[in-house]
Amino acid sequence: MINDIFNILLPQFCLGIFILIQILCSMFLSPRSYKYSRLISAIGISLSIVLLTTVQTEPQYFGFKGSVMADSYTLLFQFVILLCGFFTVLLTRNLIREKKQNAYTFQAVLLTAVFGAVNIVSANDFLTLFISLELLSFPLYFLICAKKGYYSKEAAFKYLITSAVSSGVFLFGVSYLYGITSSLNFSDIYEIVIERETSLIYVFASVLTVLGLISKLAVFPFANWIIDVYKGCETSVLAFMSTIPKLALFGIICRLLVFPLSSSFELTFVIVLLSLVTALWANTYAIREKNVKVILACSASANASYVLLAASLVSVYNLSTVIFYLICYSLMNIAVFAFLNTAESNSLGDNVEDFIGVFHKNKLLAGSYALSVIALAGFPITSGFVAKIYLFSAIANSGLIFVPFLIALLILTVVALYYYLKLITPMFRKCDGNVLVKMLEATYSQKFVLVFCAILTVLIGVYPEKLIELCRFIAYSI
Repeated sequence: MINDIFNILLPQFCLGIFILIQILCSMFLSPRSYKYSRLISAIGISLSIVLLTTVQTEPQYFGFKGSVMADSYTLLFQFVILLCGFFTVLLTRNLIREKKQNAYTFQAVLLTAVFGAVNIVSANDFLTLFISLELLSFPLYFLICAKKGYYSKEAAFKYLITSAVSSGVFLFGVSYLYGITSSLNFSDIYEIVIERETSLIYVFASVLTVLGLISKLAVFPFANWIIDVYKGCETSVLAFMSTIPKLALFGIICRLLVFPLSSSFELTFVIVLLSLVTALWANTYAIREKNVKVILACSASANASYVLLAASLVSVYNLSTVIFYLICYSLMNIAVFAFLNTAESNSLGDNVEDFIGVFHKNKLLAGSYALSVIALAGFPITSGFVAKIYLFSAIANSGLIFVPFLIALLILTVVALYYYLKLITPMFRKCDGNVLVKMLEATYSQKFVLVFCAILTVLIGVYPEKLIELCRFIAYSI
């Protein structure tokens, strides 16, 4: 067990220690010292990133009787999750200032969610996966309702109900897989199912298992919760929700589709159809919206559908595009919510019209935000453009049968340009004499996260070759 901890679990072990430190601080330190809670979390995540270098990946390492594993694929996802967690911690300054008495508790909950996400991508059996999913889901209930007001409590309750139902569907599917194979281990299930003919029960179990996971990604018809959650959430929590759960869930879904669930061709068509319907729902819903958070909720759902469609067409090339897209999408989203976090702390509203003229007095912040939004839209010279081209080329190479789905997605992507431009065009408008434009006051951490992620978005867009090569290497080594 000691060898397993040192070879595979040191980053998680480090996070666990810092969770305990935050809990002890909440018990014994004065609420006046709340500022240190953010520093402790940042140090804990930074040390975990450093400790990723100790994880054995060549050859693949299986620990705790094969329940957890480590390879290059796992390591990359863990690194991106921890990096997004670090950025999120930097954005929580205003929230913990409101929660002075509960600042340490809040940071402990946030670290627990990061801990759960990191464990999800390293899981190699369904029991470990389920426990890790709950370690991510339970803290999210409390993070969502951290903001004061009725809407945050309503959002947390709706997410709780949706998450409980999706966990039930997931476990129902897993129970059938266990009944067929007498194992919960991914490797054992894969070895058993490839030696047998695909049965109807296996297809049914595979579909239920994946449906239980993708419902947490706001895929139609399980997508309505995302609107209420985004409306009621504080923006630093939204930065977390829009990146880390998606990275963790896509990381494990891709592994499931490659190994234990790879023998179900019917599952591919179910996912493809759901992805297309989700993209249609999200992009058409966002067109009539003027609330910034609702538009970004639809964007999150639409982008999840694009990635899910590519992931379902299992191949090394498709997997590399999924990894590349997720990295680019995470950076863009963090930048967008860093700006909204700044706007929220300056009492700007959530309506697109509340941002009229903001660029003229806040060129650096508003310019970085606009750059991130057009990257989400897929404009050239940004990583979003390269990611979408790379993703759609992967779908096109998957076979003629999927070309109609690709054409539909391309049309919907063009439609999405309208609501992305709706987010940023008011900022460049000239104000009437009666409208007073605010000079936004941003903390150093907010400026750093926003500008740094925006710069990375452009750098990857201009020079994506190295990252694409890395993603292909990771995809080959899964």
